[in-house]
Amino acid sequence: MRPRHLSRRVLLAGGAAALTACSASGPPQPSVKASDSPETTLLKGLIAEKERTIALYSSLISGGAQKLVPFRDRHQAHLNELRKYVTVASSPSVTASTAATPKPSLSRLRDLERKAAALRVRQLAGVSPGVAQLIASIGACEAAHAVALPRSL
Repeated sequence: MRPRHLSRRVLLAGGAAALTACSASGPPQPSVKASDSPETTLLKGLIAEKERTIALYSSLISGGAQKLVPFRDRHQAHLNELRKYVTVASSPSVTASTAATPKPSLSRLRDLERKAAALRVRQLAGVSPGVAQLIASIGACEAAHAVALPRSL
């Protein structure tokens, strides 16, 4: 039996195939992070909004407005429920962002509650039934807050 000799074409084709295989077997390319769904984006926005609202209430409470504790606690309960639906890194500094805003007041809180309640209806479109129910409940509570907040401290 005579040994087979490979032709020049076969050697070149084999070399090219080997080079292609080596370059393709490198480390996998990092995948592009998928963007959030519209519902997740909405929930993250609601979480950030609730954190700001809680900070405003806490600011007044630390100044002696103990009557506002139940209002703040309801917002904290809303925040806890919202966080069950999405994982969000906590805000880097909620207190720093509120330091640049005007001094919190009851009228400012009342306006904030009223505007938030009105916004909730528009946020219901296109979300899952469970999220829609949660958002509607939060809006109802915010509407009640707008009416129930004391006129003075």
